[in-house]
Amino acid sequence: MVAAVASAFIAAPAFADIKIGFNVPLTGFAAADGKSALEGAKLAVAQANAKGGVAGQKLELVIYDDQASAKEAVPVATKLVEKDKVVGAVSGSYSGSTRAAAGIFQQAKVPYVVAYAIHPEITLTGDYMFRVSAMGEVQGRAGAMLVQNLGKKKVGLVTLKNDFGQALAAGFKEGAAKLGLQVAGEYEYGMQDRQFGALVSKLKSDNPDVIYASGYYFTAGPLVSQLRAAGVTAPIIGQEGYDSDKFMEIAGPASEGVYVTTSLDRDSDSAATKTFLADYHKATGSNADMVAASSYTATSVLIEGLKKTNGKGGDELKNALTSGSFDTPIGKLAFNDLHEVKKDVQVQVVKDKSFHRHSVISGPMLTPPSKPAK
Repeated sequence: MVAAVASAFIAAPAFADIKIGFNVPLTGFAAADGKSALEGAKLAVAQANAKGGVAGQKLELVIYDDQASAKEAVPVATKLVEKDKVVGAVSGSYSGSTRAAAGIFQQAKVPYVVAYAIHPEITLTGDYMFRVSAMGEVQGRAGAMLVQNLGKKKVGLVTLKNDFGQALAAGFKEGAAKLGLQVAGEYEYGMQDRQFGALVSKLKSDNPDVIYASGYYFTAGPLVSQLRAAGVTAPIIGQEGYDSDKFMEIAGPASEGVYVTTSLDRDSDSAATKTFLADYHKATGSNADMVAASSYTATSVLIEGLKKTNGKGGDELKNALTSGSFDTPIGKLAFNDLHEVKKDVQVQVVKDKSFHRHSVISGPMLTPPSKPAK
């Protein structure tokens, strides 16, 4: 009997794995971004496990496909909390699905680190929310600063009608008003749109100095291509949704010269960035984009927090994240009282079919909001 008990004890693992939740769009319209996000998160976990995990335990990434849908994200978050008992979670998804999941994690007191979803209401959900990217309004203000830096004034504003596009437009218009820019025309389009004939005709008629157009690679590619085909030569400024090799594939030669405000600087001298870009390429055989870098960063930040708590979640993990500073591929990060980050915005430009550094936007206009007064 004693021998049997001893044998059973030896065979059983000393500890269970530490589970990290990950919601990500692996099917549907955002699947290419989802693939990048997942590869980034998997790399962060693999590297941590190769160095011994956390407190002698391996990390397990528990992955669910939320299809970038709010409807799917709620049951996914519920499973991660109730069934999988994750100690923390990462969003590798879009704003709509992340907003929907946020309330579930907040109620369960599970720290939730958001990679690239930019809607302002995400961190307003509660104090277990953290975001490693610049929120939408901040990125929009950076776009207005770039217009000024390019010496332009008359702007054509094109907005995708969803959380992402509307947050960017709000920030851009706020920045434009402060900088004395003129919005010559303002137009919206839907997520399903791929033919932009009427919109292109209006923009051509407006004859702006520059175009600020929100979108994802699958909408931005056709839009930019059709603008250039119609003879519109004004510089085009996109945002992190453009930050994908897929954008260049879809837009083709029309992508050359397009500016993108984003988190990832491919020409950075930072050791954290250069190492990540090399490691990601070695692991996947492809070039990292903003989504991959941000998801790697969000996962790594959560893991660093877990190292400080010896794998414990809840308040201890929340406090560790709140007080921490992190050297990541998208910059040196620390959270303010709303758990937003103040960071420079990178401007990349498409040159010879790849993204390269154009400039860096910094300054007081990029300061994120603080926690609302009670």
